[in-house]
Amino acid sequence: MAPKFREGDAVVAFSGKWVSWAHTVVAYSAFIGALVTGLSLHYKKIVENEYYGYPQEWFPSVSATIGDRYPERAVFQFFIAMTSGPRFLLVFLWYILTARSNSNLPKIVAGVGVFRTLSCGGWTYVTSTDDHGWHDIFMISYLVATLPWTLGCLALSPNNTKALKYRKLMAGSFFGTLVPLIYFFIQHKIHKVPGAYTIYAFFEWALILFDVGFDAVTVLDFVGFELVVRDLNGSSRGKSKQVADDVLEKEYVHNKSISELEDSPAFRKDNPIGNVFGSGLLWTEALDAIADTYNGYVFWSMLTSLGLTVWYFPLWHMGISGYEVMVMCTVSPFLLVNTSMRSLIIRNVRLVHFVSLSGLLAFLVITPEIRLFAVGLGVSMSCLAWSATWYAEGPQVTRLDSRILAWSIGLIASTTAKFAFWTNNPIWPIMHAENGGWNKLGLVLAVLAILRSTKVPYYTRGGVDLADRPQTSSSLASLGLAGLLFGMHSLLSDSSTMILWVWEGFPVRGPIAANGVLTIAAMSGGVLLGMFYPELVTSWTSLLLAGVGAYILTNHHNWFGYMGALLLATYLMGIAKPLISSAVLHGPRSFGLGFLVYNIMVLAHVWVVAYAFVPGGPLMREHTDWVMTATVLFLAAGVYALPKAANGSKQMARSTKNTLNRSASYYTYVLLLIQLTALVISYLRFPTNDYVPYHRDEKVITAGIWTIHFSLDNDMWSSERRVRDLIKELEVDVIGLLESDLQRIIMGNRDTTQYLAEDLGMYVDYGPGPNKHTWGAALLSRFPIINSTHHLLPSPVGELAPAIHATLDAYGELIDVVVFHSGQDEDPEDRRLQSEYLARLMRESPRPLILLSYLVVKPGEGNYHTYVGDKSGMKDIDPSDWDRWCEYILYKGIRRSGYARVSRSTITDTELQVGKFIVGQPESSNEQISEGEVPEGLRFPSMFRGQGVRDHRYHVFDEPRYFV
Repeated sequence: MAPKFREGDAVVAFSGKWVSWAHTVVAYSAFIGALVTGLSLHYKKIVENEYYGYPQEWFPSVSATIGDRYPERAVFQFFIAMTSGPRFLLVFLWYILTARSNSNLPKIVAGVGVFRTLSCGGWTYVTSTDDHGWHDIFMISYLVATLPWTLGCLALSPNNTKALKYRKLMAGSFFGTLVPLIYFFIQHKIHKVPGAYTIYAFFEWALILFDVGFDAVTVLDFVGFELVVRDLNGSSRGKSKQVADDVLEKEYVHNKSISELEDSPAFRKDNPIGNVFGSGLLWTEALDAIADTYNGYVFWSMLTSLGLTVWYFPLWHMGISGYEVMVMCTVSPFLLVNTSMRSLIIRNVRLVHFVSLSGLLAFLVITPEIRLFAVGLGVSMSCLAWSATWYAEGPQVTRLDSRILAWSIGLIASTTAKFAFWTNNPIWPIMHAENGGWNKLGLVLAVLAILRSTKVPYYTRGGVDLADRPQTSSSLASLGLAGLLFGMHSLLSDSSTMILWVWEGFPVRGPIAANGVLTIAAMSGGVLLGMFYPELVTSWTSLLLAGVGAYILTNHHNWFGYMGALLLATYLMGIAKPLISSAVLHGPRSFGLGFLVYNIMVLAHVWVVAYAFVPGGPLMREHTDWVMTATVLFLAAGVYALPKAANGSKQMARSTKNTLNRSASYYTYVLLLIQLTALVISYLRFPTNDYVPYHRDEKVITAGIWTIHFSLDNDMWSSERRVRDLIKELEVDVIGLLESDLQRIIMGNRDTTQYLAEDLGMYVDYGPGPNKHTWGAALLSRFPIINSTHHLLPSPVGELAPAIHATLDAYGELIDVVVFHSGQDEDPEDRRLQSEYLARLMRESPRPLILLSYLVVKPGEGNYHTYVGDKSGMKDIDPSDWDRWCEYILYKGIRRSGYARVSRSTITDTELQVGKFIVGQPESSNEQISEGEVPEGLRFPSMFRGQGVRDHRYHVFDEPRYFV
């Protein structure tokens, strides 16, 4: 047995603050040493980037400084190695300082600290030259771990006012610096602004200063620690001595009482956040929170798939099909009005949840009609199960709050999943293994989640006593619920929906799809506000701010418009808990009526663009503003109907007084995990903007036009991957996509162009947004898009005709491309006005121009002569091709060398037309030549000759045509 400690056994002792000092000095030395070395030896090399060098760029970024050049890299790695010892000791001391017997949070933060330290070593010693993939994995891991480390340290900070002040200052500065950092990175990477990378570099260095400075604050906390080395066997002959500071400092922690520690900001009982995180954690309860959240994810996955599967039928019928009635399956909560039925459903809520999984099993059904019915049954049962659960948990406010949190965070999980899968949900019934679906895994997890979370509620009768019922109208509560459901579904079920509302083309002046992480962050912030400060989100001031946000989103564009979007997103997520709790108190009728009004809003939301195909459509034509106004007014009705404590509602009073317990912490951790996942996705999806055309040596532009039919193939499967394969195999450099606007409930709030652009390596202009009321026109290009303008052509009677006029930098020459979708055949006056507008637009362009279009005209007849000829200055790519009606490729001021028509297979209802053009050469005659006379680099792929591949082949004239 080891001998007992003796007073004289201490060999050396020193204050814990020197651990912090050592870490800070050595860490700063690593970066500053590399910077000084690089500036001294390789200044002009390390300030150069892929676009500019000295003197446009004159200060190096962190990555350029500590990169692969010797000796900068060696200096950096040497000091980082020295930092590792103090770093691990700092994490250990922080855990000792904050450890509590009734809380697992200190252990989690310590684990994150160790992981963060190891990942730092990973990206330090594995450079991008050594292994680019692993370098990025380590770097992303480090950045992601920074958020929970920072927030965890803030939550656990001891009662040291000075330390807490500096810790908040460093953390706020760190996260505040991210905004200008991202802005100037976009200016550099996308806009290629000279000098932007230098400014970006300063903010990047600031992050280093703040990151290390945040941990340096521990010097104020560790001053009360003394580290002692004792010789238990008397082997050394050292004397006990204090290296630094006197014995009074070590009494600082020893004499601190438990009551003083618990008085820290993280553990004060009057602090709702501290009240949550100050309690212990149990893995069983954590699993409950995860299971509940996954059930919420499944609900939103099925609800968002309903409109998508319904849309397939009017799409192929070109009008009302009758299947649209399935949108009404969400009104199943009306069954709860009957007392006997309500009791039966609540007692068997697990069974109802299991029946709802027909919506996930639907992917196994081949026949579209039966698949729709399976989805409808699943959605109906899911709406019923969640409404019954909320109502049954009414008497237990804490349990009710947990269910609502799970449902709300489930939406964020669904939105994040779509963010990761380029706006498709991997468990939708239009997905399967062949097009990227994860249906089987999603189903297995759903079964496990239901088994875990569907315990029998305490009150099988459900609801609250009549004496506790609010005096306000239940209809108003239903309107509030309807506004909430519609707002969350139409605006927040995809992270890029509101981004496309404010998109205005190139140069980029607002958010792009990769910035969807900001939408998810605003949603998460809203949930936290509603969780910790319900009295704030239920105020009329908050409602007014939400109305302002809705107005800004509807009427403004670019970053300013997006600020309104974030404001509205935060409010919608924050008000969910109060509005649903109010519906519970107002009785089961509130849910059925709420879903009914929500359905009416969904139809109105479609009517604004589908007015040419539906009864009464002209009344709603282009009135998104009406729909948005109704949404805000319905929310206002719900806020007005909120019960007040003065009205005798004990349940609502308890809910609005922060009835937060241990369960809230689990949902916060789930929310944090989702947000970290979104950050990683955003990093991985950020465009590289280093795209190149297929045949640079020949200076060829291969341009195509394709109507993709809203990315649903003939058998109701998502078609993005099949579209991608054909575009890639045809080596298309520039393509116009029509019927591409899918950012509505009825279309699943999707955007095909995001997947195509990122997978194919192309710049993308998404075209007029969903608030412009068109069916969509988009442009993808392997050439940089210098400028693009969106046009809505005259359409006094029929559907709006969208157009994109873009200028590309093709081999150093400016080339104009116009993508255009004409109006319907039933509206001849619309089409005449549109042809004159477009002819004028093309005639006025001083540059070579290619038109990729859908014209609805026969060759040589009617408006054809407006599009082709002196009025426009344009030529037909093949005047001898008489068998056309919709798609046309026209050009001027550039040599056309080839033309092909490729069959659609079962992807859509329209073929893909492709033309080849040679930059820098003048127009030529219509004389055709054989393929043998054409250089290899100017030929179309041979794989589509004969029977072709996957039912794609050259058709009409069975081979490409080439011209002199």
